[in-house]
Amino acid sequence: MRLLVLAVSVSAVALAAACGADGQSRPATGPGAPVETRPANGAGQQPAFAGQTRAPGVRTEAALEHMVVASGLEEPWGLALLPDGRWLVTERPGRMRIITGQGGVGEPIAGLPAVDARGQGGLLDVVVGPTFSTDRLIYWSYAEPREGGNATSVARGRLSDDGSRVEVVQVIFRAMPAYDGGAHFGSSLAFDGAGHLFITLGDRSDAPMRPQAQDLGSHMGKTIRINADGSVPSDNPFVGREGARPEIWSLGHRNVQGVAVAPNGDVWTVEHGTRGGDEVNLDRAGINYGWPIIAYGVEYRGGPINEGITAREGLEQPVYYWDPVIAPGGVAIYDGAMFPGWRGDLLVAGLKEKHIARLVLDGNRVVGEERLLTDLGERVRDIAVAPDGAVWAITDESNGKLVRLAKAS
Repeated sequence: MRLLVLAVSVSAVALAAACGADGQSRPATGPGAPVETRPANGAGQQPAFAGQTRAPGVRTEAALEHMVVASGLEEPWGLALLPDGRWLVTERPGRMRIITGQGGVGEPIAGLPAVDARGQGGLLDVVVGPTFSTDRLIYWSYAEPREGGNATSVARGRLSDDGSRVEVVQVIFRAMPAYDGGAHFGSSLAFDGAGHLFITLGDRSDAPMRPQAQDLGSHMGKTIRINADGSVPSDNPFVGREGARPEIWSLGHRNVQGVAVAPNGDVWTVEHGTRGGDEVNLDRAGINYGWPIIAYGVEYRGGPINEGITAREGLEQPVYYWDPVIAPGGVAIYDGAMFPGWRGDLLVAGLKEKHIARLVLDGNRVVGEERLLTDLGERVRDIAVAPDGAVWAITDESNGKLVRLAKAS
């Protein structure tokens, strides 16, 4: 058994105030001074509208501090709050644990199905079911070994009363087709207020698979919407269309690893671009988000992506994009009381750039950006907001951590 060390390193970061009396964030260094200053990879590319990229930098009035609550986790991927205040945390090699708010780390939960833990694959996201108080159901996504390769699947099971195992496990969704690869599985999970489960999926990365993001006969590169038991909602946009998979909610995505549902029902997703082109999307039914036909940024090897175009009629623009990339992980919508000025903002985990991006929204447009948790210096994988308004995060490292970000005491 590996030793999991409880850490209590605390770092207070006083972030200079640039907020008005109404508690809303204001530009910190003057209008038009974005936090991103590096040259874009997509040289010559122009945003489709003002504010689509490099929003003005903002700063939070309050002094913040973070505390490392637990460490020693191996590549943690998903984070979900149980009703009793403990956290479910997945580790990509195939383990799920319960961690207390005080840093107590439980043994791996028994009963999970096998995962294909290679490349970006393994045990991925986890969410607590909307009826957990009566049935104790939890849901998780994972790279499932299949004949011919692997693909993303979603299972659910009853968390035992003592939290030691999952029981009566059912696989409620299997992305098709299977493919022998190790990249772009997605996959993030979120329930809406009506009990529909949203599942985000990648395009599997390799050139032969990319076109499937535009193919309604494939789940690849799609956002999925199903009922909690795996059945298909009758009002899904492609139900009844010949050749289309009925679980599909939207298409034209590259590799979506974050999804969150706002109180008004809006579905927000974040996805990885190539060299440039990380996207934030307001993910709506039946909409085509363009990959790989349109995209910001360039190929990893350099050169244009397909025709090198960023817009085409009938294809949706992202609400916001980053170039260069931050490599976004999970996303949360802030709704806590600790930071009133953050309410309704998007909090996006940054893997490559090792921070949390706070995106200030005005309606459905980004009007400010702040980088939080920069002094931790680790890849932030997933984010959640606790009932007291503190922000919790996990870091995707070989010595991964569970971290609490809050007002300085």
